[in-house]
Amino acid sequence: MGFDQEKRTLNLNGPLARRVRFALTATAVGLWFERIGQVFWPFFSVLMAMCGLALLGLHDLLPTMARIVVLALAALTLIGSFALGLWRFRRPAPHAALARVDAALPGQPLQALTDTPLVGANDPASKGLWAAHRARMLMRLKDVRAVGPTLRLSAADPYALRLMALTALGMGGLFGSLEQARTTTDLGDSGSNISAGPNWEGWVQPPAYSGKPTLYLGDLKDQFDVPKGSNVTVRFYGEDGVLTLSETVSGEPITGTSAVPDFAVRQPGEIEIDGPTGRLWDVALQPDAAPTAELIGPMTRAPSGETRQNFRLTDDFGVARAVLTITRDPEAVEKRYGYVLSAEARPPLEVTVPLPQIGDRREIEGMIGENLAQHPFAGLPVQISLTAWDEAGQASEEAIGEAILPTRRFFDPLAAALIDVRQELLWNRENATRAAQVIRAVTVDPTQLFDDMRHYFRLREVVGMIEGREDPMSDAQLGEVTDALWEIALLLEDGQLKDALERLHQAQERLSQAMRDGATPEEIQKLMQELREATRDYMQQLAEQQGEQGDDTDMPDQGEQDGQQITGDQLQQLMDRIQELMEQGRMAEAQQLLDMLAEMLENMRVTQSEGQGQGGESMQGLQDMLRDQQQLNDDTFSDLQEQFGGGQPQGEQGNQGEPPQTGEGQEGEGQEDEGQGTEPNGQSLAERQQALRDQLARQRQSMDGAGGGDEEGLGGALDRADRAMDEAEEALGQNDLSGALDSQAEAMEALRDGMRQLGEQQAQSQQEQEGQQGEAGGQSGSDPMRRDPLGRAAGDTGQFGSDEPLHEGEDVYRRAEELTDEIRRRSAEQDRPEDERDYLNRLLDRF
Repeated sequence: MGFDQEKRTLNLNGPLARRVRFALTATAVGLWFERIGQVFWPFFSVLMAMCGLALLGLHDLLPTMARIVVLALAALTLIGSFALGLWRFRRPAPHAALARVDAALPGQPLQALTDTPLVGANDPASKGLWAAHRARMLMRLKDVRAVGPTLRLSAADPYALRLMALTALGMGGLFGSLEQARTTTDLGDSGSNISAGPNWEGWVQPPAYSGKPTLYLGDLKDQFDVPKGSNVTVRFYGEDGVLTLSETVSGEPITGTSAVPDFAVRQPGEIEIDGPTGRLWDVALQPDAAPTAELIGPMTRAPSGETRQNFRLTDDFGVARAVLTITRDPEAVEKRYGYVLSAEARPPLEVTVPLPQIGDRREIEGMIGENLAQHPFAGLPVQISLTAWDEAGQASEEAIGEAILPTRRFFDPLAAALIDVRQELLWNRENATRAAQVIRAVTVDPTQLFDDMRHYFRLREVVGMIEGREDPMSDAQLGEVTDALWEIALLLEDGQLKDALERLHQAQERLSQAMRDGATPEEIQKLMQELREATRDYMQQLAEQQGEQGDDTDMPDQGEQDGQQITGDQLQQLMDRIQELMEQGRMAEAQQLLDMLAEMLENMRVTQSEGQGQGGESMQGLQDMLRDQQQLNDDTFSDLQEQFGGGQPQGEQGNQGEPPQTGEGQEGEGQEDEGQGTEPNGQSLAERQQALRDQLARQRQSMDGAGGGDEEGLGGALDRADRAMDEAEEALGQNDLSGALDSQAEAMEALRDGMRQLGEQQAQSQQEQEGQQGEAGGQSGSDPMRRDPLGRAAGDTGQFGSDEPLHEGEDVYRRAEELTDEIRRRSAEQDRPEDERDYLNRLLDRF
């Protein structure tokens, strides 16, 4: 029964009829494919296997007779499987599609709609019931869908021969070629005859950096393009002279008939194989743009003195290498002091840019980090250029910039002076005479400058090396002198902090590397503990160094920047925050805070408080006076050098601490003015000394006289400063510069002593005020964060610990005995760290 008859039987109209018709038609087509697949699968399997093996060229491995037999058997098998399929094929029944679609619907509505009632055809009640039944079946037809074919070949093919055949066809399509399949028609009986296929082979291998696969020349069209530098290999088979190769792509055209050498594609051109099976190809070059290089932001300095420069590199295939070139800019250097001489010629400094070893190199953003603090260009204006190259050898345009090459900062005045001398020597070795004079000048009073006299004696050895040099100084001598100056400056700057600072840097670097490598939380916690311990040791060394230096307020204030003071509690909170961020996986934010911590610790120094109110103003006044007196002392010494022409004073070997007395080339002869040197405002040295003495008098009046009293107190220190200034003024008036230098040194020492005494008075006053406030408001000592382990209030004079003496409080003797017993008990515990027990033993020896 056709669909029209079914439609009349079903009594369907409109869209529902079209949906049913489509479902029945599609299901019927699927039934035809199902029946064909079930009976013809052997035929299709044999056909796929034959095609796959032919594409792979496996038949060429057989002798001619064996190949004929195999092809004949394959043809017979193919014909037999097709005949078997025809014999077993049965076309689908007319109602098979309707039955399959109806079976997929609930209640078989199609069958129900073709039924007719047997009884009650004229009964109104029966008619109504039948109409409701048909309406319900029509509702179920809304979900009608075509039913796909079902092959079910697993039972007929238990060994999966069809899948093997499909695999063979896939392998032939991937790794075979049509040229190999065509040789199945070559059934000649002579294996020596030249085959009808090509008797040459060729390959084009693009450069490795391009990431493109090797191409088979025989499969390429008459026109193709490849990257520049691709290697071409051609091989001829058979009788010599039958085929000839010619090309114009290498730049050096070659022609060959038998052993053809490999050649590279350097330019557009042609490749031709002339002969019975020859080909001609037009070869073009794929675009390969030159890389681009860009400097991002200015050159910066890391806390450790490392030079940092951000950059961006791009290339269409990938950047091979990049170099940052740093060239000194002599024209940008101010021509004064040792820089008035012409700069020695030095080769540009080339820094290799770090590139990723694996991954994509087409776009790279990174940072160049190199410690160049000891390079001759350090601290000087430089011109920088960034250049990148790709694998093809193309160079980018230079990214140009200007900067001051970062170097390590030295805050100790003597260390900074030695570094300046070192830079002038590296600028021009003819500054050697000036370098020796400057070193002698700044070390005229070594007892006030050196805590460890070994540094002074080593510096004198350096001076001897400079003065005993060849003329001109050799490269070896220059390197030895500059290296020694750098080491001495480091010792002066860091003191005992060097080892602690190195441990701190190592702990910071290990923690940063762990964050980059994705370390486990346990490893992060261990490294964080190492950082805490290194920070504690570093701060302890800072405290000890400050105690050794006393109250030398000439030191630059490095513990305060932009008016901010950093406390140990703030450092602890910062490290806690770093650990919290790492535990949360926010490594980028943790790294930023770690860099901030490194910079804070690098620049930290224990500083003294300036005090508050009138006491602070007095301290500031003495500091300004000391600075002015130091400047006057420097100017006096400069005039003394000019008076003797900068020569070597006589008798200096006998007394290294005495200023120069005589010398050659006395340019100062004939000068009669008192004090000789003058400031731009016209004041002589004697007048400036008198102004400082008057300033001291005004300062003492603002401090309620601050005169008389104990010789060791504040008044006694200021009296000594006044007398020394008076003697310096008198010596300057008599043009006795050497005597003036001695008196000025005494004045500076007296001012320093006065500042120490003033600081102690301020601390005592602050302590009394806190005690009174505590008695009045009950707030004394309420802040536990402001007290030390002994319960004393923290100091206000910029020192670690407390300003309060140990012998205050109730029952002080009993408390002291308890502390001594506790220290003895802990020092006897062998399981405690050795450093802790050494510290406890030192406490016992001291108290």
